Amino acid sequence: MRFRPSFQIKLFIYLVVLFVTLFSIVGVYYYRDIERQLYEDMGLRAKVQAEEIALIPSLITAVENKDVSAINRLMMNISAHSDASYMVIGDGKAIHLFHSIYADRVGKALVGDDNVDVLAGKSSTTVRLGGIGLSLRSKAPILNAQGDVIGIVSVGYLTSHINTLTIEKAIRILVAAATLLLALFTFSWFFSRSIKRQMFSLEPREIGLLVRQQKALMESIYEGVIAIDGESRIAVINQAAKKLLNLDAPSRELRGKPLEQVIAPVSFFDRQVMLEKDIHDEICLFNNLTVVASRVRIMLEDQLQGWVITFRDCSDIDRLSIQLSQVQRYADNLRVMRHEQLNWTATLAGLLHMGRYDEAIRYIEAQSESAQELLDFVSARFCSPRVCGLLLGKYARAREKGVELAFDPACGLTHLPLTLSETELMSVIGNLLDNAIEATLLRGENAGPVEVYIVSTDTELVIEVADQGVGIAPERREQIFSLGVTSKREGDHGLGLHLVASYVSHAGGIIEVSDNSPTGSVFSVFIPNGLPIAIPDCVPVTIQPEQREEHK
Repeated sequence: MRFRPSFQIKLFIYLVVLFVTLFSIVGVYYYRDIERQLYEDMGLRAKVQAEEIALIPSLITAVENKDVSAINRLMMNISAHSDASYMVIGDGKAIHLFHSIYADRVGKALVGDDNVDVLAGKSSTTVRLGGIGLSLRSKAPILNAQGDVIGIVSVGYLTSHINTLTIEKAIRILVAAATLLLALFTFSWFFSRSIKRQMFSLEPREIGLLVRQQKALMESIYEGVIAIDGESRIAVINQAAKKLLNLDAPSRELRGKPLEQVIAPVSFFDRQVMLEKDIHDEICLFNNLTVVASRVRIMLEDQLQGWVITFRDCSDIDRLSIQLSQVQRYADNLRVMRHEQLNWTATLAGLLHMGRYDEAIRYIEAQSESAQELLDFVSARFCSPRVCGLLLGKYARAREKGVELAFDPACGLTHLPLTLSETELMSVIGNLLDNAIEATLLRGENAGPVEVYIVSTDTELVIEVADQGVGIAPERREQIFSLGVTSKREGDHGLGLHLVASYVSHAGGIIEVSDNSPTGSVFSVFIPNGLPIAIPDCVPVTIQPEQREEHK
Protein backbone atom coordinates (compact mmCIF):
# COMPACT_ATOMS: atom_id res chain seq x y z
CA MET A 1 0.00 0.00 0.00
CA ARG A 2 1.48 3.32 -1.06
CA PHE A 3 2.13 5.78 1.77
CA ARG A 4 0.12 8.98 1.49
CA PRO A 5 1.35 11.69 3.86
CA SER A 6 -1.24 13.70 5.73
CA PHE A 7 -2.04 17.30 4.91
CA GLN A 8 -0.12 18.49 7.97
CA ILE A 9 3.05 16.65 6.94
CA LYS A 10 2.77 17.80 3.32
CA LEU A 11 2.19 21.42 4.33
CA PHE A 12 5.20 21.29 6.67
CA ILE A 13 7.41 19.77 3.96
CA TYR A 14 6.27 22.34 1.41
CA LEU A 15 7.03 25.21 3.78
CA VAL A 16 10.43 23.77 4.70
CA VAL A 17 11.39 23.27 1.04
CA LEU A 18 10.19 26.79 0.24
CA PHE A 19 12.14 28.38 3.06
CA VAL A 20 15.33 26.39 2.31
CA THR A 21 15.13 27.30 -1.37
CA LEU A 22 14.60 30.98 -0.61
CA PHE A 23 17.43 31.07 1.91
CA SER A 24 19.76 29.25 -0.48
CA ILE A 25 19.08 31.74 -3.25
CA VAL A 26 19.41 34.69 -0.87
CA GLY A 27 22.56 33.16 0.69
CA VAL A 28 24.30 32.75 -2.66
CA TYR A 29 23.33 36.28 -3.64
CA TYR A 30 24.59 37.79 -0.41
CA TYR A 31 27.82 35.76 -0.52
CA ARG A 32 28.56 37.11 -3.99
CA ASP A 33 27.58 40.58 -2.92
CA ILE A 34 29.79 40.48 0.20
CA GLU A 35 32.71 39.16 -1.86
CA ARG A 36 32.28 41.94 -4.40
CA GLN A 37 32.07 44.60 -1.71
CA LEU A 38 35.16 43.25 0.05
CA TYR A 39 37.14 43.32 -3.19
CA GLU A 40 36.05 46.88 -3.82
CA ASP A 41 36.82 47.96 -0.24
CA MET A 42 40.19 46.19 -0.19
CA GLY A 43 41.12 47.58 -3.59
CA LEU A 44 40.26 51.10 -2.47
CA ARG A 45 42.19 50.62 0.78
CA ALA A 46 45.23 49.32 -1.07
CA LYS A 47 45.09 52.23 -3.50
CA VAL A 48 44.87 54.83 -0.74
CA GLN A 49 47.79 53.28 1.12
CA ALA A 50 49.93 53.04 -2.01
CA GLU A 51 49.27 56.65 -2.98
CA GLU A 52 49.88 57.92 0.56
CA ILE A 53 53.17 55.99 0.85
CA ALA A 54 54.28 57.30 -2.57
CA LEU A 55 54.00 60.85 -1.22
CA ILE A 56 56.32 60.36 1.80
CA PRO A 57 59.37 62.70 1.21
CA SER A 58 61.91 60.47 2.94
CA LEU A 59 60.79 57.55 0.78
CA ILE A 60 61.08 59.63 -2.37
CA THR A 61 64.65 60.62 -1.38
CA ALA A 62 65.62 57.05 -0.47
CA VAL A 63 64.21 55.67 -3.75
CA GLU A 64 65.87 58.40 -5.75
CA ASN A 65 69.20 57.53 -4.07
CA LYS A 66 68.36 53.81 -4.08
CA ASP A 67 69.15 53.68 -0.37
CA VAL A 68 67.84 50.15 0.33
CA SER A 69 68.59 50.27 4.05
CA ALA A 70 66.66 53.55 4.51
CA ILE A 71 63.75 52.21 2.47
CA ASN A 72 63.78 49.00 4.53
CA ARG A 73 63.70 50.84 7.88
CA LEU A 74 60.85 53.11 6.77
CA MET A 75 58.70 50.47 5.10
CA MET A 76 59.12 47.86 7.84
CA ASN A 77 57.66 50.36 10.29
CA ILE A 78 54.77 51.18 7.93
CA SER A 79 53.97 47.53 7.01
CA ALA A 80 53.93 46.58 10.69
CA HIS A 81 51.01 48.97 11.23
CA SER A 82 49.12 48.01 8.04
CA ASP A 83 46.65 45.10 7.48
CA ALA A 84 47.98 44.60 3.94
CA SER A 85 49.29 41.13 3.04
CA TYR A 86 52.48 42.61 1.66
CA MET A 87 54.12 45.87 0.55
CA VAL A 88 56.65 46.23 -2.25
CA ILE A 89 58.85 49.14 -3.38
CA GLY A 90 60.42 49.13 -6.83
CA ASP A 91 62.65 51.56 -8.74
CA GLY A 92 62.01 53.25 -12.07
CA LYS A 93 62.98 50.06 -13.89
CA ALA A 94 60.57 47.82 -11.93
CA ILE A 95 63.36 46.29 -9.81
CA HIS A 96 62.68 45.32 -6.20
CA LEU A 97 64.02 47.77 -3.62
CA PHE A 98 61.89 46.38 -0.75
CA HIS A 99 59.61 43.39 -0.07
CA SER A 100 57.80 43.09 3.27
CA ILE A 101 57.65 39.27 3.10
CA TYR A 102 60.64 38.08 1.11
CA ALA A 103 63.77 40.22 1.64
CA ASP A 104 65.71 38.12 -0.89
CA ARG A 105 63.57 39.55 -3.68
CA VAL A 106 65.53 42.84 -3.55
CA GLY A 107 67.30 43.39 -6.82
CA LYS A 108 64.90 41.17 -8.77
CA ALA A 109 62.27 42.36 -11.26
CA LEU A 110 58.68 42.93 -10.24
CA VAL A 111 56.24 40.31 -11.64
CA GLY A 112 52.62 40.55 -12.74
CA ASP A 113 52.89 42.48 -16.05
CA ASP A 114 50.98 45.44 -14.58
CA ASN A 115 53.85 47.90 -14.24
CA VAL A 116 53.66 49.65 -17.62
CA ASP A 117 50.82 52.02 -16.67
CA VAL A 118 52.37 52.79 -13.29
CA LEU A 119 55.75 53.70 -14.86
CA ALA A 120 53.76 55.95 -17.14
CA GLY A 121 52.54 57.86 -14.08
CA LYS A 122 49.10 56.19 -13.51
CA SER A 123 47.87 54.33 -10.46
CA SER A 124 46.29 50.88 -11.06
CA THR A 125 44.38 48.24 -9.10
CA THR A 126 44.45 44.68 -10.44
CA VAL A 127 44.20 41.03 -9.44
CA ARG A 128 47.42 39.36 -10.44
CA LEU A 129 49.41 36.27 -9.64
CA GLY A 130 52.46 37.67 -7.91
CA GLY A 131 55.45 36.25 -6.16
CA ILE A 132 53.46 35.04 -3.11
CA GLY A 133 50.25 34.08 -4.89
CA LEU A 134 47.08 35.52 -6.37
CA SER A 135 46.37 38.88 -4.85
CA LEU A 136 44.42 42.11 -5.19
CA ARG A 137 47.01 44.85 -5.40
CA SER A 138 47.18 48.54 -6.05
CA LYS A 139 50.29 50.30 -7.44
CA ALA A 140 51.09 54.00 -7.34
CA PRO A 141 54.06 55.84 -9.01
CA ILE A 142 56.73 57.59 -6.90
CA LEU A 143 57.47 60.99 -8.44
CA ASN A 144 60.50 63.22 -7.80
CA ALA A 145 60.48 67.00 -7.60
CA GLN A 146 60.57 67.30 -11.36
CA GLY A 147 57.51 64.98 -11.73
CA ASP A 148 59.41 62.09 -13.18
CA VAL A 149 58.55 58.50 -12.16
CA ILE A 150 61.41 57.17 -10.08
CA GLY A 151 59.76 54.20 -8.46
CA ILE A 152 56.69 52.08 -7.70
CA VAL A 153 54.73 51.44 -4.47
CA SER A 154 52.68 48.20 -4.45
CA VAL A 155 50.23 47.31 -1.65
CA GLY A 156 48.47 43.95 -1.95
CA TYR A 157 45.92 41.69 -0.26
CA LEU A 158 46.00 38.00 -0.97
CA THR A 159 42.72 36.70 -2.41
CA SER A 160 42.87 33.88 0.13
CA HIS A 161 42.75 36.50 2.89
CA ILE A 162 39.80 38.26 1.23
CA ASN A 163 38.01 34.92 0.83
CA THR A 164 38.58 34.16 4.50
CA LEU A 165 37.00 37.48 5.46
CA THR A 166 34.09 36.74 3.13
CA ILE A 167 33.52 33.31 4.68
CA GLU A 168 33.63 34.75 8.17
CA LYS A 169 30.95 37.30 7.30
CA ALA A 170 28.91 34.62 5.49
CA ILE A 171 29.13 32.30 8.52
CA ARG A 172 27.79 35.02 10.80
CA ILE A 173 24.92 35.62 8.38
CA LEU A 174 24.41 31.86 8.03
CA VAL A 175 24.12 31.41 11.79
CA ALA A 176 21.49 34.15 11.94
CA ALA A 177 19.71 32.62 8.94
CA ALA A 178 19.79 29.14 10.49
CA THR A 179 18.29 30.51 13.68
CA LEU A 180 15.58 32.22 11.67
CA LEU A 181 15.06 29.08 9.59
CA LEU A 182 14.64 27.00 12.74
CA ALA A 183 12.09 29.49 14.00
CA LEU A 184 10.30 29.26 10.66
CA PHE A 185 10.32 25.45 10.80
CA THR A 186 8.78 25.60 14.26
CA PHE A 187 6.23 28.10 13.02
CA SER A 188 5.47 25.91 10.00
CA TRP A 189 4.83 22.87 12.17
CA PHE A 190 2.46 24.65 14.55
CA PHE A 191 0.84 26.54 11.68
CA SER A 192 0.12 23.29 9.84
CA ARG A 193 -1.29 21.77 13.06
CA SER A 194 -3.52 24.81 13.56
CA ILE A 195 -4.80 24.58 9.98
CA LYS A 196 -5.48 20.87 10.47
CA ARG A 197 -7.47 21.55 13.63
CA GLN A 198 -9.51 24.21 11.88
CA MET A 199 -10.31 21.67 9.17
CA PHE A 200 -11.52 19.19 11.84
CA SER A 201 -8.53 16.92 11.07
CA LEU A 202 -9.86 16.33 7.56
CA GLU A 203 -7.70 16.01 4.47
CA PRO A 204 -8.25 18.50 1.60
CA ARG A 205 -9.62 15.73 -0.64
CA GLU A 206 -12.07 14.80 2.12
CA ILE A 207 -13.11 18.45 2.48
CA GLY A 208 -13.59 18.67 -1.30
CA LEU A 209 -15.76 15.56 -1.23
CA LEU A 210 -17.81 16.96 1.65
CA VAL A 211 -18.31 20.25 -0.19
CA ARG A 212 -19.54 18.43 -3.30
CA GLN A 213 -21.80 16.23 -1.21
CA GLN A 214 -23.15 19.26 0.64
CA LYS A 215 -23.87 21.04 -2.64
CA ALA A 216 -25.64 17.99 -4.05
CA LEU A 217 -27.60 17.61 -0.83
CA MET A 218 -28.64 21.26 -0.81
CA GLU A 219 -29.84 21.10 -4.40
CA SER A 220 -31.77 17.88 -3.77
CA ILE A 221 -33.81 19.41 -0.94
CA TYR A 222 -37.31 20.26 -2.09
CA GLU A 223 -37.62 23.06 0.45
CA GLY A 224 -35.95 26.42 0.02
CA VAL A 225 -32.82 26.74 2.16
CA ILE A 226 -30.91 29.94 2.94
CA ALA A 227 -27.95 30.13 5.34
CA ILE A 228 -26.94 33.58 6.58
CA ASP A 229 -24.02 34.72 8.73
CA GLY A 230 -24.10 36.74 11.92
CA GLU A 231 -24.46 39.97 9.91
CA SER A 232 -27.49 38.60 7.99
CA ARG A 233 -25.50 38.20 4.78
CA ILE A 234 -26.33 35.26 2.53
CA ALA A 235 -23.79 32.43 2.77
CA VAL A 236 -25.66 29.61 1.00
CA ILE A 237 -28.85 29.52 -1.07
CA ASN A 238 -30.20 26.51 -2.97
CA GLN A 239 -32.08 26.33 -6.26
CA ALA A 240 -35.42 25.63 -4.58
CA ALA A 241 -35.17 28.90 -2.62
CA LYS A 242 -34.28 30.86 -5.77
CA LYS A 243 -37.22 29.30 -7.62
CA LEU A 244 -39.70 30.10 -4.84
CA LEU A 245 -38.42 33.69 -4.57
CA ASN A 246 -38.22 34.16 -8.37
CA LEU A 247 -34.49 34.94 -8.29
CA ASP A 248 -32.61 34.66 -11.59
CA ALA A 249 -29.15 35.69 -10.40
CA PRO A 250 -26.49 32.94 -10.01
CA SER A 251 -25.86 31.72 -6.48
CA ARG A 252 -22.31 33.12 -6.48
CA GLU A 253 -23.69 36.63 -7.07
CA LEU A 254 -26.15 36.30 -4.19
CA ARG A 255 -23.50 35.18 -1.69
CA GLY A 256 -22.45 38.02 0.57
CA LYS A 257 -25.52 40.13 -0.16
CA PRO A 258 -27.62 41.36 2.79
CA LEU A 259 -30.73 39.25 3.18
CA GLU A 260 -32.95 42.32 2.99
CA GLN A 261 -31.86 42.82 -0.63
CA VAL A 262 -33.22 39.40 -1.54
CA ILE A 263 -36.30 39.10 0.72
CA ALA A 264 -38.38 42.12 1.66
CA PRO A 265 -38.02 42.87 5.41
CA VAL A 266 -40.60 41.10 7.60
CA SER A 267 -40.84 40.51 11.34
CA PHE A 268 -39.54 36.96 10.83
CA PHE A 269 -36.09 38.49 10.14
CA ASP A 270 -36.14 40.98 13.02
CA ARG A 271 -32.68 40.90 14.59
CA GLN A 272 -33.90 40.89 18.18
CA VAL A 273 -36.39 38.08 17.54
CA MET A 274 -33.78 36.02 15.73
CA LEU A 275 -31.38 36.30 18.68
CA GLU A 276 -34.03 35.29 21.23
CA LYS A 277 -35.21 31.91 19.91
CA ASP A 278 -35.55 29.54 17.01
CA ILE A 279 -38.86 29.30 15.15
CA HIS A 280 -40.46 26.27 13.50
CA ASP A 281 -43.30 26.18 10.97
CA GLU A 282 -44.33 29.82 11.06
CA ILE A 283 -46.50 31.20 8.25
CA CYS A 284 -44.79 34.24 6.70
CA LEU A 285 -44.86 36.34 3.58
CA PHE A 286 -41.64 36.19 1.55
CA ASN A 287 -41.79 38.53 -1.46
CA ASN A 288 -45.61 38.23 -1.70
CA LEU A 289 -45.39 34.43 -1.39
CA THR A 290 -47.06 32.79 1.59
CA VAL A 291 -44.64 30.25 3.02
CA VAL A 292 -44.22 28.02 6.04
CA ALA A 293 -40.75 28.91 7.38
CA SER A 294 -38.39 27.70 10.10
CA ARG A 295 -35.29 29.41 11.49
CA VAL A 296 -32.49 27.70 13.46
CA ARG A 297 -29.37 29.30 14.92
CA ILE A 298 -25.90 28.00 13.99
CA MET A 299 -23.68 27.78 17.07
CA LEU A 300 -19.97 26.91 17.03
CA GLU A 301 -18.09 26.74 20.32
CA ASP A 302 -20.87 28.75 21.99
CA GLN A 303 -20.46 31.48 19.38
CA LEU A 304 -23.30 32.50 17.06
CA GLN A 305 -22.25 31.91 13.46
CA GLY A 306 -25.56 32.66 11.76
CA TRP A 307 -28.91 31.07 10.96
CA VAL A 308 -30.37 28.47 8.62
CA ILE A 309 -33.77 29.37 7.17
CA THR A 310 -35.94 26.71 5.51
CA PHE A 311 -39.27 27.41 3.87
CA ARG A 312 -41.74 26.01 1.39
CA ASP A 313 -44.80 27.25 -0.43
CA CYS A 314 -47.79 27.18 1.88
CA SER A 315 -49.99 26.01 -0.99
CA ASP A 316 -47.99 22.76 -1.18
CA ILE A 317 -48.92 21.93 2.38
CA ASP A 318 -52.51 22.99 1.73
CA ARG A 319 -52.59 20.72 -1.31
CA LEU A 320 -51.37 17.79 0.78
CA SER A 321 -54.06 18.53 3.32
CA ILE A 322 -56.66 18.63 0.57
CA GLN A 323 -55.51 15.33 -0.88
CA LEU A 324 -55.55 13.77 2.58
CA SER A 325 -59.08 15.07 2.98
CA GLN A 326 -60.00 13.41 -0.31
CA VAL A 327 -58.62 10.09 0.90
CA GLN A 328 -60.71 10.46 4.03
CA ARG A 329 -63.77 11.08 1.92
CA TYR A 330 -63.10 8.00 -0.21
CA ALA A 331 -62.82 5.99 3.00
CA ASP A 332 -66.14 7.43 4.17
CA ASN A 333 -67.75 6.40 0.90
CA LEU A 334 -66.51 2.86 1.36
CA ARG A 335 -67.79 2.88 4.93
CA VAL A 336 -71.24 3.99 3.73
CA MET A 337 -71.36 1.28 1.09
CA ARG A 338 -70.23 -1.31 3.62
CA HIS A 339 -72.83 -0.11 6.12
CA GLU A 340 -75.57 -0.25 3.49
CA GLN A 341 -74.47 -3.69 2.39
CA LEU A 342 -74.50 -4.93 6.00
CA ASN A 343 -78.04 -3.62 6.45
CA TRP A 344 -79.14 -5.29 3.22
CA THR A 345 -77.49 -8.57 4.27
CA ALA A 346 -79.02 -8.38 7.76
CA THR A 347 -82.50 -7.87 6.33
CA LEU A 348 -82.08 -10.75 3.93
CA ALA A 349 -80.75 -13.01 6.70
CA GLY A 350 -83.73 -12.15 8.91
CA LEU A 351 -86.22 -13.05 6.19
CA LEU A 352 -84.46 -16.35 5.56
CA HIS A 353 -84.40 -17.24 9.26
CA MET A 354 -88.11 -16.59 9.50
CA GLY A 355 -88.72 -18.84 6.50
CA ARG A 356 -90.23 -16.08 4.38
CA TYR A 357 -88.47 -17.16 1.25
CA ASP A 358 -90.85 -15.48 -1.21
CA GLU A 359 -90.42 -12.12 0.49
CA ALA A 360 -86.66 -12.66 0.53
CA ILE A 361 -86.64 -13.34 -3.20
CA ARG A 362 -88.73 -10.25 -3.91
CA TYR A 363 -86.41 -8.17 -1.68
CA ILE A 364 -83.33 -9.46 -3.55
CA GLU A 365 -84.91 -8.72 -6.91
CA ALA A 366 -85.86 -5.19 -5.87
CA GLN A 367 -82.44 -4.37 -4.46
CA SER A 368 -80.55 -6.04 -7.28
CA GLU A 369 -82.57 -4.34 -9.97
CA SER A 370 -81.95 -0.87 -8.57
CA ALA A 371 -78.26 -1.49 -7.90
CA GLN A 372 -77.73 -3.30 -11.17
CA GLU A 373 -79.26 -0.52 -13.22
CA LEU A 374 -76.90 1.99 -11.65
CA LEU A 375 -73.95 -0.38 -12.00
CA ASP A 376 -74.76 -1.07 -15.64
CA PHE A 377 -75.12 2.60 -16.45
CA VAL A 378 -71.91 3.71 -14.72
CA SER A 379 -69.76 0.82 -15.97
CA ALA A 380 -71.03 1.24 -19.54
CA ARG A 381 -70.59 5.02 -19.72
CA PHE A 382 -67.36 5.54 -17.77
CA CYS A 383 -64.38 3.48 -18.86
CA SER A 384 -62.21 4.40 -15.84
CA PRO A 385 -62.75 1.84 -13.04
CA ARG A 386 -61.61 4.41 -10.47
CA VAL A 387 -64.08 7.02 -11.66
CA CYS A 388 -66.81 4.33 -11.62
CA GLY A 389 -65.94 3.47 -8.04
CA LEU A 390 -65.99 7.14 -7.07
CA LEU A 391 -69.42 7.75 -8.60
CA LEU A 392 -70.92 4.65 -7.00
CA GLY A 393 -69.50 5.65 -3.62
CA LYS A 394 -70.82 9.22 -3.94
CA TYR A 395 -74.20 7.85 -4.96
CA ALA A 396 -74.37 5.65 -1.87
CA ARG A 397 -73.20 8.45 0.43
CA ALA A 398 -75.75 10.90 -1.01
CA ARG A 399 -78.55 8.36 -0.59
CA GLU A 400 -77.52 7.76 3.02
CA LYS A 401 -77.87 11.48 3.66
CA GLY A 402 -81.22 11.61 1.87
CA VAL A 403 -79.98 13.31 -1.31
CA GLU A 404 -80.72 11.89 -4.75
CA LEU A 405 -77.85 11.75 -7.27
CA ALA A 406 -79.18 11.75 -10.84
CA PHE A 407 -76.94 10.99 -13.85
CA ASP A 408 -77.75 12.51 -17.23
CA PRO A 409 -78.41 9.72 -19.81
CA ALA A 410 -75.94 11.42 -22.18
CA CYS A 411 -72.98 10.89 -19.81
CA GLY A 412 -69.95 9.23 -21.35
CA LEU A 413 -66.21 9.20 -20.58
CA THR A 414 -63.98 7.41 -23.09
CA HIS A 415 -60.63 9.14 -22.57
CA LEU A 416 -58.87 11.81 -20.54
CA PRO A 417 -57.25 15.05 -21.71
CA LEU A 418 -53.47 15.16 -21.88
CA THR A 419 -53.24 17.81 -19.15
CA LEU A 420 -55.46 16.08 -16.58
CA SER A 421 -54.56 12.84 -14.80
CA GLU A 422 -57.08 10.26 -13.64
CA THR A 423 -56.44 11.16 -9.99
CA GLU A 424 -56.97 14.87 -10.69
CA LEU A 425 -60.22 14.11 -12.55
CA MET A 426 -61.48 12.11 -9.57
CA SER A 427 -60.61 15.02 -7.28
CA VAL A 428 -62.49 17.50 -9.48
CA ILE A 429 -65.62 15.32 -9.73
CA GLY A 430 -65.56 14.30 -6.06
CA ASN A 431 -65.21 17.85 -4.75
CA LEU A 432 -67.97 19.19 -7.02
CA LEU A 433 -70.32 16.40 -5.89
CA ASP A 434 -69.46 16.95 -2.21
CA ASN A 435 -70.08 20.67 -2.57
CA ALA A 436 -73.46 20.06 -4.30
CA ILE A 437 -74.56 17.49 -1.67
CA GLU A 438 -73.68 19.87 1.18
CA ALA A 439 -75.54 22.73 -0.52
CA THR A 440 -78.58 20.47 -0.98
CA LEU A 441 -78.56 19.44 2.67
CA LEU A 442 -78.61 23.11 3.71
CA ARG A 443 -81.86 23.52 1.77
CA GLY A 444 -83.63 20.80 3.78
CA GLU A 445 -86.14 18.11 2.78
CA ASN A 446 -87.66 20.09 -0.11
CA ALA A 447 -84.43 20.16 -2.11
CA GLY A 448 -84.41 18.41 -5.45
CA PRO A 449 -81.78 15.98 -6.79
CA VAL A 450 -78.15 16.70 -7.65
CA GLU A 451 -77.78 16.31 -11.41
CA VAL A 452 -74.52 15.10 -12.93
CA TYR A 453 -73.42 15.47 -16.55
CA ILE A 454 -69.97 14.21 -17.60
CA VAL A 455 -69.03 13.76 -21.23
CA SER A 456 -65.80 13.67 -23.25
CA THR A 457 -65.91 14.80 -26.87
CA ASP A 458 -63.23 15.15 -29.51
CA THR A 459 -62.57 18.75 -28.46
CA GLU A 460 -63.14 18.96 -24.72
CA LEU A 461 -64.17 17.33 -21.47
CA VAL A 462 -67.35 18.77 -19.94
CA ILE A 463 -68.37 18.29 -16.32
CA GLU A 464 -71.59 19.83 -14.98
CA VAL A 465 -72.94 19.41 -11.47
CA ALA A 466 -76.26 21.11 -10.72
CA ASP A 467 -77.87 21.29 -7.29
CA GLN A 468 -81.08 22.81 -5.97
CA GLY A 469 -79.56 24.00 -2.75
CA VAL A 470 -79.19 27.43 -1.22
CA GLY A 471 -77.33 28.90 -4.23
CA ILE A 472 -74.35 31.27 -4.38
CA ALA A 473 -74.64 35.03 -4.47
CA PRO A 474 -73.08 36.56 -7.64
CA GLU A 475 -70.67 38.71 -5.62
CA ARG A 476 -69.22 35.61 -3.92
CA ARG A 477 -68.66 33.49 -7.00
CA GLU A 478 -65.14 34.77 -7.55
CA GLN A 479 -64.20 34.18 -3.92
CA ILE A 480 -65.39 30.60 -3.41
CA PHE A 481 -62.33 29.19 -5.21
CA SER A 482 -59.91 30.95 -2.84
CA LEU A 483 -58.16 28.86 -0.22
CA GLY A 484 -60.09 28.73 3.06
CA VAL A 485 -63.27 30.43 1.82
CA THR A 486 -66.34 28.47 2.97
CA SER A 487 -69.82 28.93 4.35
CA LYS A 488 -69.51 25.91 6.69
CA ARG A 489 -68.84 26.38 10.37
CA GLU A 490 -67.10 23.07 10.99
CA GLY A 491 -65.38 20.22 9.15
CA ASP A 492 -62.57 20.15 6.61
CA HIS A 493 -63.95 22.84 4.29
CA GLY A 494 -62.57 25.67 2.23
CA LEU A 495 -60.16 23.35 0.40
CA GLY A 496 -62.15 21.39 -2.16
CA LEU A 497 -63.15 24.15 -4.58
CA HIS A 498 -59.67 25.65 -4.34
CA LEU A 499 -58.19 22.32 -5.40
CA VAL A 500 -60.72 22.03 -8.24
CA ALA A 501 -59.77 25.49 -9.50
CA SER A 502 -56.05 24.61 -9.30
CA TYR A 503 -56.40 21.39 -11.31
CA VAL A 504 -58.68 22.94 -13.93
CA SER A 505 -56.45 25.98 -14.35
CA HIS A 506 -53.36 23.77 -14.69
CA ALA A 507 -55.17 21.73 -17.36
CA GLY A 508 -55.93 24.89 -19.34
CA GLY A 509 -59.68 24.73 -18.63
CA ILE A 510 -62.27 27.10 -17.20
CA ILE A 511 -64.97 26.95 -14.53
CA GLU A 512 -68.31 28.69 -14.80
CA VAL A 513 -70.78 29.16 -11.93
CA SER A 514 -74.39 30.01 -12.75
CA ASP A 515 -77.84 29.93 -11.12
CA ASN A 516 -79.96 26.80 -11.37
CA SER A 517 -83.70 26.87 -11.89
CA PRO A 518 -85.70 27.25 -9.72
CA THR A 519 -82.92 27.50 -7.13
CA GLY A 520 -79.37 26.37 -6.49
CA SER A 521 -76.18 26.55 -8.54
CA VAL A 522 -74.62 24.94 -11.60
CA PHE A 523 -70.85 24.32 -11.73
CA SER A 524 -69.64 23.84 -15.32
CA VAL A 525 -66.09 22.74 -16.09
CA PHE A 526 -64.63 22.81 -19.63
CA ILE A 527 -61.20 21.27 -20.23
CA PRO A 528 -59.70 21.13 -23.76
CA ASN A 529 -58.80 17.63 -24.88
CA GLY A 530 -55.47 18.27 -26.61
CA LEU A 531 -53.97 14.83 -27.13
CA PRO A 532 -56.23 12.41 -25.24
CA ILE A 533 -54.78 9.88 -22.83
CA ALA A 534 -56.15 6.38 -23.15
CA ILE A 535 -56.80 4.67 -19.83
CA PRO A 536 -55.25 1.16 -19.58
CA ASP A 537 -57.80 -1.65 -19.80
CA CYS A 538 -60.45 0.96 -20.45
CA VAL A 539 -63.17 -1.34 -21.81
CA PRO A 540 -66.73 -0.50 -20.77
CA VAL A 541 -68.33 -3.45 -19.00
CA THR A 542 -71.94 -4.08 -20.00
CA ILE A 543 -73.92 -6.82 -18.32
CA GLN A 544 -76.30 -8.49 -20.76
CA PRO A 545 -79.94 -9.08 -19.71
CA GLU A 546 -79.45 -12.84 -19.58
CA GLN A 547 -76.40 -12.39 -17.36
CA ARG A 548 -78.46 -10.08 -15.18
CA GLU A 549 -81.08 -12.80 -14.76
CA GLU A 550 -78.37 -15.19 -13.73
CA HIS A 551 -77.24 -12.75 -11.04
CA LYS A 552 -80.79 -12.57 -9.79
